[in-house]
Amino acid sequence: MHAHSAEEQALLKSAIWIAGPTASGKSALALELAKAINGEIISVDSMQVYRGMDIGTAKPTREEQKQIHHHMIDRVEVDEAFDVARFRREALQAASDIANRRHRIIFCGGTGFYFKNLIQGIGHAPPSDASLRAELDEQSIETLLEELANTDPASFERIDRHNKRKIVRALEVTRLTGKSFTTFKSDWTTDQLIDPSRFWILEQETDTLRKRINDRVDTMIQAGWIEETKRLLEAGLRKNTTACQAIGYKQIMDHLDDQLSLEETLSLIKTKTWQFAKRQRTWFRHQSRGIQIQMTAENRQETLNTLLRSIA
Repeated sequence: MHAHSAEEQALLKSAIWIAGPTASGKSALALELAKAINGEIISVDSMQVYRGMDIGTAKPTREEQKQIHHHMIDRVEVDEAFDVARFRREALQAASDIANRRHRIIFCGGTGFYFKNLIQGIGHAPPSDASLRAELDEQSIETLLEELANTDPASFERIDRHNKRKIVRALEVTRLTGKSFTTFKSDWTTDQLIDPSRFWILEQETDTLRKRINDRVDTMIQAGWIEETKRLLEAGLRKNTTACQAIGYKQIMDHLDDQLSLEETLSLIKTKTWQFAKRQRTWFRHQSRGIQIQMTAENRQETLNTLLRSIA
């Protein structure tokens, strides 16, 4: 794995980490925590880096960004490529800048892959090959999974079979190296580079989380999510194979292509978001060494006070 510099180790050790599934309340809690401790927030979200993807990614509002400095938001145009290596490099630079201002570093988000590589460093898997990536992207997910099962059964057993981007990456690495994608991955739970008492995983009761997701999708649609998607399509969203697969945007694109009714679109977004939230919960429970915190609407202040005491 990537060798951490002494400065990187110090930044990671001093940071506060708030993770969890979508709609768990982590962004609001991070904002309140930042206000209380003179902190700045670094977003750990693979879609909030794109300019214009505001409503559908639940990006902090302009008012919230005025209150507290947020980083790793609006880094690239929607038709530009962005990868985890760039995220790690820029996020660590942001953390260094925050520390130099003598403010507290708060990492907050739900993209487990970004959390893992930020903390552990980037592995030695080869960089992406544009022509091979394009070839794989054109194939159906079923065809890709069949090849993965034949050439890399270990990865096939472990991979999220709904995430085409990850499947493409696994096949890309296998074709380029002749080795299983799993040989380039390591177990995050062995990592000692962060303080586990400062890594908090927010949880909600299952029924509560599902209702929060459904309500949020309705609110996003009312706030202009469909119009936002139209603007992004004009800006080149379809050119970006990662961004155009984002939950919600993909379904709205299908709606705009007359493949789904509005009712079907809303229902599918809610289902896909809930499935994603379940995968996030499972990932953080099994991959991280953090403290699980059960959140409710009533105990937010109590949770905040608990966090403040633990970092005092």
